Amino acid sequence: MHNYTSTMPVQENTYALILAGGSGTRFWPLSRNSLPKQLLDLFGHGTLLEQTIRRLDGVVPLENILILTNEKQLDAVRTNATMIPAENIFAEPAKRDTGPAVALGVALVAARNPNALMMVLPSDQLIQDAAAFRSVMSDALAAAEMSDGLVTIGIQPTWPCPSYGYIERGEPASIPGLVCENPPHEVKRFREKPDPELAAQFLRQGGFSWNAGMFVWSLPTVIRQLNQHAPELGKFVAEIQQSPDIPTTIATRFATLPARSIDYALMESADRVLNIEATFDWDDVGSWISIAKYLGTHGDENRSNQTISELDSNNNIVFNALPGSHIALLGVSDLIVVQTKDALLVANRHQADAIKNLSPLLPEELL
Repeated sequence: MHNYTSTMPVQENTYALILAGGSGTRFWPLSRNSLPKQLLDLFGHGTLLEQTIRRLDGVVPLENILILTNEKQLDAVRTNATMIPAENIFAEPAKRDTGPAVALGVALVAARNPNALMMVLPSDQLIQDAAAFRSVMSDALAAAEMSDGLVTIGIQPTWPCPSYGYIERGEPASIPGLVCENPPHEVKRFREKPDPELAAQFLRQGGFSWNAGMFVWSLPTVIRQLNQHAPELGKFVAEIQQSPDIPTTIATRFATLPARSIDYALMESADRVLNIEATFDWDDVGSWISIAKYLGTHGDENRSNQTISELDSNNNIVFNALPGSHIALLGVSDLIVVQTKDALLVANRHQADAIKNLSPLLPEELL
């Protein structure tokens, strides 16, 4: 163990796995199965996937960034992430949740560098303070290198949200020689998505973070923990590492793995988990309601990405992705209106989360 200046990570030894699968149902009609949220330019600053890649500048070399998506989205991801070598973009051969997905990423990195430091990042979160993000991730890499812990990044809760998992933090972690701005804490336990009353209790009690699905570890540590606590995933990692034909091994073995989240499969039972609470802003932009706060205000709390005409209308969300068209509102409230070149959505904003339920009713060509 040695003193580690966490703002200067050993880049060539550092890898990132970006998870970029997922469906596009909550942002229909702008999103489709082949064009989910992370491939949309919702805020005029590039797609969420592009932003995720850009945030890693100075922390992970482009050639060490791996992207995992699915077959439907593979072409769109490659088109969107042209700065990443094509051989670093992989499609899962089956939908198997984040446990097998992360194990595949671990295996692919291990085949290149079995002693690497590695982070796992979702591609569909909005983080605007890139400097704070880099500082936190550099400290997480330092903690992972200098300890036997799996490091999680937590988000300080701003309200008792029942749809996130929670991380309960314990004492500050003792890691000899570690110097960092964002000190890690030991994790007492993971708490599943609570009901609103329990979530409110968590906030009153303090010491809880939202689980952002960001992980950092050294490969020797995570492989050891997989072998111990998720042996089917550990065996899969070993098979990929030793395979003379990695694509064939992935194609034949991946679909046989149990569909479990990485939290269930590993994190909740791992011997030592550390948590660093984020100092950066974070939004998982889970619905059109989340998008609204980043759009321009028009009239009485109407939010839109384009200029609209409105009269006696309030609290509406308008997103117009059809060039040359104009949207006008008259006497309406609490609507979500989304216009694309081939579809129009008009929804009650209080049912934003139910937009995904339209999928079975829509024509196949609009999915």
